[in-house]
Amino acid sequence: MDASSLPAGWQCWHEERDGRVILAYRPDVFDSEAFPAPCLPTIYVTSGTPRRRPGSSTTGTWQVTLFLEPEIEAINESYEDRAAAIDGAIDHADRFAAGDVDYRSLYQVPREAYFDRLDELVGESG
Repeated sequence: MDASSLPAGWQCWHEERDGRVILAYRPDVFDSEAFPAPCLPTIYVTSGTPRRRPGSSTTGTWQVTLFLEPEIEAINESYEDRAAAIDGAIDHADRFAAGDVDYRSLYQVPREAYFDRLDELVGESG
């Protein structure tokens, strides 16, 4: 994956030989002090499910999943091949960084103080 194609704030956290990629948003601030580390927004690009265990089989389709926390999925889309999935991941990363992902609606228990700080980080104005 070409890291220069990623929107500001996103970096390639990990890339595996089988093509799986994990992108992370602003790991410099999701450090348990400025923002909670478990809330690190991540995008998984994987053949099969992003929760698959090592050694499990892959599928013919590729998934792009944006996690806001380990149990909070904001986006989950399927693509025909890895190249299309990478393009999709970059598009979703760009939308997130621009504040175009409605993360507030995904939480059962509102976390208003956290959301207000996250809005500032991704450029939202309330």
